[in-house]
Amino acid sequence: MCGITGWLDFKKDLRNERDTAKKMSEALKKRGPDEADLYARPEVVLCHRRLIILDPRGGGQPMTKREKGDTFTIVYNGMLYNAAELRKSLLACGYRFSGYSDTEVVLLAFIEWGAACLVRFNGIFAFAVYRENDKRLFLARDRIGVKPLFYYRTPDGLLFASEIKALFQNPLIVPKIGEEGLKQIFYLGPGRVPGSGVFSGIEELKPAEYLELTPAGMTKKIYWTLRADENNETEADALAHVRALITDSIERQLISDVPLACFLSGGLDSSIITYVTAQKFSAENKKLTTYSVDYADSGKYFTKNEFQPTADGGFISLMADFVGSDHKNVVLDNVALAQALAEAAEARDLPGMADIDASLLLFCREVKRTHTVCLSGECADEIFGGYPWYHDKKILYSDTFPWSRSLEMRKRILRPGLLTGSAEDFVRARYRTTLRHTDRLPGEDRHARRMREMFMLNFEWFMQTLIDRNDRMSMSAGLEARVPFCDYRLVEYAYNLPWHLKAADGREKGLVRKAFSGILPDEIVCRKKSPYPKTFSPAYLSCVKAGAEKILADPNSPVGQLVDHEYVKTLMAADPYKSEPWYGQLMRIPQVFAYLMQTDALFKKFKVKIV
Repeated sequence: MCGITGWLDFKKDLRNERDTAKKMSEALKKRGPDEADLYARPEVVLCHRRLIILDPRGGGQPMTKREKGDTFTIVYNGMLYNAAELRKSLLACGYRFSGYSDTEVVLLAFIEWGAACLVRFNGIFAFAVYRENDKRLFLARDRIGVKPLFYYRTPDGLLFASEIKALFQNPLIVPKIGEEGLKQIFYLGPGRVPGSGVFSGIEELKPAEYLELTPAGMTKKIYWTLRADENNETEADALAHVRALITDSIERQLISDVPLACFLSGGLDSSIITYVTAQKFSAENKKLTTYSVDYADSGKYFTKNEFQPTADGGFISLMADFVGSDHKNVVLDNVALAQALAEAAEARDLPGMADIDASLLLFCREVKRTHTVCLSGECADEIFGGYPWYHDKKILYSDTFPWSRSLEMRKRILRPGLLTGSAEDFVRARYRTTLRHTDRLPGEDRHARRMREMFMLNFEWFMQTLIDRNDRMSMSAGLEARVPFCDYRLVEYAYNLPWHLKAADGREKGLVRKAFSGILPDEIVCRKKSPYPKTFSPAYLSCVKAGAEKILADPNSPVGQLVDHEYVKTLMAADPYKSEPWYGQLMRIPQVFAYLMQTDALFKKFKVKIV
């Protein structure tokens, strides 16, 4: 993967702005530590930071092609998993290739088919193409939104980048956050409104969206969306179908010129990915390396709860032995975890999932010591019904986001009167927007309709938070993290699976479990869903409490001026693990303190003006 940024201005001569463009590019160095280059014309500058995965000599960017009497230049961040098939089609159209990178495939596909190329792609990507003849800039993002792409409209053009921090390097942008942004951080965070960059004037290209900007104006279009369709498969057909789709998605994502490993948690999703990868490696006489993450003294302090019923260790060992991988367990220090909170927020450009983000960042840095590509199990729970809120009728039919049902802590943590309007109304409006555009079949009963709504809520909100976390933490470590369960074919298929098939045997991800029953060890197949591990160490709790106390004591703290000091103190005196989750299954009181620390550190780092 890589980092991309650029600047289009129809009135300035941007060749005089190369220093600013280089600063924007430098802000993305962690995404692309191996190479850097730029393309400059009077009205446009395109910058690229490269993490070399394929075709070291032939895949350099920006990449320019002269075809059909025009000049096309691309900067691209991503990986195309059907590049081989598209290459054959383009060869048949008369094109010739100078290398074997997927970047060249994407550029020639755009030259041949224009925006229609997007529906031919199977991959994760964000890219920009500039056409010189008509001064047309084209930006696009993959269907699922795995790769980020932000932009900022200027009076005479546009700035874009893989990450917000790169945009902040341009003097045209003053980092500001208004009431809308604060409401997102405190009422929805770490989730955010689709298409929003939270900071004033910053927007994000939505998943499956493209943008074109010319001297005549800007247009945006959605090129793919989830549609309801009949699925009349028998269970036997569905089992074979889902097994084939998952296996194909994993195998497609194993292409790499650099070392590739798998994350292994001992859960169903990572175990499937590990198994399929190990089989493929074995056929090529290669040994797979797997990685897991844990915390110092986790065995001593692990606390069982409804969301996290079992520790991972025994299941990881079982699976690593089963596939014969070279397994490495990364153990994180709890104080170092707390110290990494600010870095994790900077990597994400926004406050995130607290220590869950910081943990992944530190973990990815350890993996990067020996590997450059990894496969991860994100998104299976969202599309195959793995979370408790798919199965608990009380949560399922609650008329709000199921991972953040209570707004009480969110409202009370802010200084009274800070924000106008009702928190409930703000959240409900965004929730109902997703319900309104959920596609359904005529005649579906209440439960079937609700399951489609729940799918879309998870797909557009919760899943986006997790894949953003996955991209930002891994890329900040210079590690490419691939997500086979984000294959759009799997997402389309899962959207139209009847619930009795999806939840076979009344289990979360029941169909996927049955599809790999007899292939994976029974203990793995039957294991109850357990989320990404978090620490229960008092050392970590002590650190984040101290961090929150420091915010309250600092008169210059941006967050200290926003929160209700007395309420934060009541949280410090409460049982840290008995509160309603702030977000998801993992963010309770210690993570709320960490979230405040991340927000404060970020506002200071970017010198954010609160307006």
